[in-house]
Amino acid sequence: MGIDPVPSLGANPKTLAMKPDLSFEKAAWQGGARLVAGVDEVGRGPLAGPVTAAAVILDPDAIPEGLNDSKKLSAKKRDVLADLILETAQVAIVHVGVEEIDAVNILRASHLAMLRALERLPALPDLALIDGNMTPRGLTCAGQTVVKGDAKCLSIAAASIVAKVARDRLMVDLAQQHPGYGWERNAGYPTAEHKKALRDLGVTPHHRRSFAPVRNILYQENSTSL
Repeated sequence: MGIDPVPSLGANPKTLAMKPDLSFEKAAWQGGARLVAGVDEVGRGPLAGPVTAAAVILDPDAIPEGLNDSKKLSAKKRDVLADLILETAQVAIVHVGVEEIDAVNILRASHLAMLRALERLPALPDLALIDGNMTPRGLTCAGQTVVKGDAKCLSIAAASIVAKVARDRLMVDLAQQHPGYGWERNAGYPTAEHKKALRDLGVTPHHRRSFAPVRNILYQENSTSL
């Protein structure tokens, strides 16, 4: 769409402590883009729960202070910022569940979550700034990948915060339905607590059967039942 790509910053140690800014968005605006969305996902690694993506179009005149890579923020700070982002920006959040993850694989499921989040924004952006190094297949607008984008780009940082908070809140709700796995603490990731509960309590409908630790337990259960 006539937008020149912005080269990603290298892995120079001096950049590791940097905070995200509007450099990528400003370059896109100067290139003619009007709506620029940041896109990020969370939840590729867990054994349970969905993979979640968010797309965020920030209002340049109402950007919450303190936006950063969600992993660098406390849970309390993420919660506060997520609510501010929802109040001031255009936001779409999508969960892709375990059935689809198992059917298409986790990478494709995460890309589908990104695509659907972009499609659910009030207006399709002129450019999607996508965290990572892969453009999701089927993207319907111009796209630019940004490696470690949540640490470099404010729109992607905002998306990382919203996605993280939305998924964590969902896992807390699921933990009430399936106590014992510690999802309210581990968000479905393969902690020692979670893996022990998986062995002791078994597999729930929210576990990803295509993931080896879950698949192995199901195999053992099937073998002992024969």
